[in-house]
Amino acid sequence: MTQRGAATETVNLDRHCYGPVDAPITVVEYGDFECPYCGAAAPVLRRLVDAADDRVRLIFRHFPLFQKHPFALTAALAAEAAGDRFWSMHDLLFAHQDRLTDADLARYAAELGVDGAVGEPAQALRPAVEADYAAGGADGVRGTPTLFVDGRLYTGRAELAALRSALGLRR
Repeated sequence: MTQRGAATETVNLDRHCYGPVDAPITVVEYGDFECPYCGAAAPVLRRLVDAADDRVRLIFRHFPLFQKHPFALTAALAAEAAGDRFWSMHDLLFAHQDRLTDADLARYAAELGVDGAVGEPAQALRPAVEADYAAGGADGVRGTPTLFVDGRLYTGRAELAALRSALGLRR
């Protein structure tokens, strides 16, 4: 799925995929790096994919609740700047949700060997975050985390047993 960003380029909404790209089950998470509920859901979703025997993939899309979380947008931009190290940055940001200032983000980027994670270089990545946010709005997302399983809104708890049951996974 693609969405037009603020720029003229097309943004791949499935660019942040954890798990096999051809997995038969797709879980899409709209998340905010400053949201404590997203922070709690992140390791659960990773365990879900890791234990699913290549049957589940997780797609992360940014939905920064910038009116409530003042660092959510800059954290999303830093994650975008991480490029192929997105999931490593994702994990660092959730592990340090209480430390997401520009100085913190620059430090995390340096740990990962990422350039341009803050300031003007990161702003160039804004169309990707805006495309995710717009797609979330079009999908009816109002808060985070919001999960969709194969295109359908998941309304259960972000707990491993509940997710496994909803996805029809045993174990």
